[in-house]
Parts: sequence; structure tokens; C-alpha cells
Amino acid sequence: MLLTEEEITARLGSAAGWKRSGGEITKTVTLSDFANAILYVGAVAHLAQTANHHPDIAISWNRVTLTLSTHSAGGLTDADFALAARISALP
Repeated sequence: MLLTEEEITARLGSAAGWKRSGGEITKTVTLSDFANAILYVGAVAHLAQTANHHPDIAISWNRVTLTLSTHSAGGLTDADFALAARISALP
């Protein structure tokens, strides 16, 4: 079920580093180098697979940009913010 505008605003307040872009939330993480960016993506992939909810991932050398949205629902749902929280907890 899609979240309301009020729910999205409230959840963004506790989603460190995540920003809204239309019907998606995004976060960019800068790591020390390409190898660490790939390791980070591997950790995100594990969390995503466990949650059965998969972000779009863009890698540019040491920067990783993650985009979450529930495509089947047409926007943001609980699943997006639950995975965002798990990703944000990564070291």
C-alpha cells in the first residue's frame, strides 16, 4: 500500500541521508575507493535479497547511489523505508 504524503514526510525525518525524488527515495554514499564501494554494494545486495526488495544501484568509482521505490505499487511503501533503515545501519 502506498504511503500518504504525511507518512512519507514523517519517515524521511528518521531516514538519515535519504532524500525524496518524486515517488522514490535516494541516498548517495561516498567510500574510500572502488573496492570498498563494491563491498558496500555486496552488503546492500544481501540486505535487499533478504527483504525481497531490490534498490536500483549506480556506482561511480567510490560513490554508490541507491534508489528505492516499490514499482509494483507505483511509489513509496513501508518496504522502501524498512530497507532504507537496514541499509543506513551498515557500517
